[in-house]
Amino acid sequence: MSCRVIIGTQWGDEGKAKIIDYFTAGADFIVRYQGGANAGHTVVVNGKKFVFHLVPSGMLHPGKTCVIGNGVVVDPEQLLREIAVLEKEGYEVRSNLLISDAAHLILPYHKALDEAMEELRTNKIGTTKRGIGESYSDKCLRVGVRAGDLLDESLLRERLSQTVRMKNLQLEKIYGKPVMQAEAIIADLLRYRDEIGGMITNTPYLLHAALHSGKRVLLEGAQGNMLDIDHGTYPYVTSSNPTIGGALMGSGLNAFDITEVVGITKAYVTRVGEGPFPTEDHCEAGALLRERGGEFGATTGRPRRCGWFDAELMKHAVRINGLSRIVLTKLDVLSGFKRIKAAVAYERNGRRLDFAPTAHLDDVVPVYEEFDGWDEDISTCTDYAALPARARDYVEFIEKTLGVRISIISVGPDRDNTLVREQA
Repeated sequence: MSCRVIIGTQWGDEGKAKIIDYFTAGADFIVRYQGGANAGHTVVVNGKKFVFHLVPSGMLHPGKTCVIGNGVVVDPEQLLREIAVLEKEGYEVRSNLLISDAAHLILPYHKALDEAMEELRTNKIGTTKRGIGESYSDKCLRVGVRAGDLLDESLLRERLSQTVRMKNLQLEKIYGKPVMQAEAIIADLLRYRDEIGGMITNTPYLLHAALHSGKRVLLEGAQGNMLDIDHGTYPYVTSSNPTIGGALMGSGLNAFDITEVVGITKAYVTRVGEGPFPTEDHCEAGALLRERGGEFGATTGRPRRCGWFDAELMKHAVRINGLSRIVLTKLDVLSGFKRIKAAVAYERNGRRLDFAPTAHLDDVVPVYEEFDGWDEDISTCTDYAALPARARDYVEFIEKTLGVRISIISVGPDRDNTLVREQA
């Protein structure tokens, strides 16, 4: 039995999609377990870029079954757009994609309320305004519409009509926004049913059956450890759990099914939106990291905040997720830096802290170690020994500091720019 979990260890954008694409070759089922269309997973194949928001990244491999798990909130319109793009490129999607009947749907009132709430905040969260948090809120309030509801029109009408009445009160009375028409939303949902109804099923049952018949399962998360609603930099977080707990809850698998947890980290750190970022560089180095790394959001296009590697945040990710090994991405972006910094601890009021605090992270001061950089272009390296000695020193510093083996190093965006120290 083989079930591997891929987890982002920073604030998302660690290059998970490329690594998921790499591991997909050895998997039969690829499962997206949380998040929504706020995710932007980019895979480059033979120089061509694909950006996934809902469809699991494994769809680029023929013969794989891709699953949108129960922990995902699904925007049906966005999903149909992604399917159309992939089909236009010649990929067979509809016969290879399954959607959990328990996955909640994102509807027009979720997006309207998300935008209205962000407008009202004095301290902006930096939401993508795609209705993610509002849909998860409805899930907890037990008024959400799930994918399986599309298959029962009478239940769908009853549930949606009641929810739209409540949402219209919020939109009109609290935010002064236009109200929604239930019948228009129902008409769209029935159209979605005709398009994707055949993909909707009980996915936890199928995944358990697949595992116990010897199939290999790969669980794909969105965002990253520090955006986890419980373990991240609250309130500047996403509305779900990108961590190992979310992988279990969002797929329907159990802890005994998991055989490996792989953490993905950049060789530096980025963040999109608001919130604390202890190692952010506001000067030339941060701008250079952004330029060289192409650090602009795949979903929003927003420029990412950039800074130096943070070992304390990574230790937090190791503890929370029980990482078996690490994949280090974008090491090539550091080529040409004369000096490279990495935070090894935090201080507050002149006193060194024992661990990364989950609250008040905005007032800590990072303690840095500095390393000599390298000038060589490493994007063509296919063997660890071919890396410059100073690049290897940096990799081994991270390993030693975290106590977790780095088994794969990405030195460029394409599939081929992957340096494997240990076979998967």
